[in-house]
Amino acid sequence: MTVRALLVRLTERLAAAGVASPRVDAELLVAHALGVPRGRLLLADPPDAEQARVLEDLVARRAAREPLQHLVGTAVLGPVEVAVGPGVFVPRPETETLLELALGLLHGRERPVVVDLCTGTGALALAIAHARPDATVHAVDADPGALVWARRNTAGTGVTVHEADVTVPGVLAGLDGTVDVVTCNPPYVPEGTAVPPEVVADPHVAVFAGADGLDVVRPVATLAHRLLRGGGAVALEHDESHPAAVRDVLAAAGFTGVATVTDLAGRPRVTSGHRA
Repeated sequence: MTVRALLVRLTERLAAAGVASPRVDAELLVAHALGVPRGRLLLADPPDAEQARVLEDLVARRAAREPLQHLVGTAVLGPVEVAVGPGVFVPRPETETLLELALGLLHGRERPVVVDLCTGTGALALAIAHARPDATVHAVDADPGALVWARRNTAGTGVTVHEADVTVPGVLAGLDGTVDVVTCNPPYVPEGTAVPPEVVADPHVAVFAGADGLDVVRPVATLAHRLLRGGGAVALEHDESHPAAVRDVLAAAGFTGVATVTDLAGRPRVTSGHRA
């Protein structure tokens, strides 16, 4: 069977299992099993017996809705690829919007200081550090499982990882008034909300945040305002049902110029504000 025909068959199988992006997932799994870049997949030889065995296992697990990133061991955010696995929130494509907004907020700032709260794998902190090598970047998380991945991914990059609970008053006091941009992709799903199996695989603490999904956003807004220097900015990712509520939270914390931007699908997913 040619690789092209194999991809058609696997795409149909994954689609039948309810996978949201069956063709993309099929391509990534076949490329992983064959050890070739996805862009050269159609030029590759069909899998040999051992590769076929590995691929069958991967596809069966993906059809059972095990996260794709757990199967291939990596996730991509902007210009960086990070290691991922059980015990840490998997970066999603929608966080590209948060990355782009953060880089826009950094434009024109020389040698900026950036703090990424609820960093998880460290992907966003790494992507910012990659785009702005002049920046001092801090990555913050409280979950021991996430910190294992964050430290692994940021080792040797210059990003400083902090173990700290962003909901605790007074945390990170040593950075008060020194930061140019604060980013955060916090847990924001209301407790009890039904989520896809792939999201269930993420740590509960990284996904759910109280009855309205804002239990972490509120203290993060207060913390960000304290960390930022005058003229600094915060950018928060949130659920598409939350833009008005998040704008209210930021305004109540003292931010001005509060505004929401949409992701590539037109959903309101990231809100920012400035410290006077």
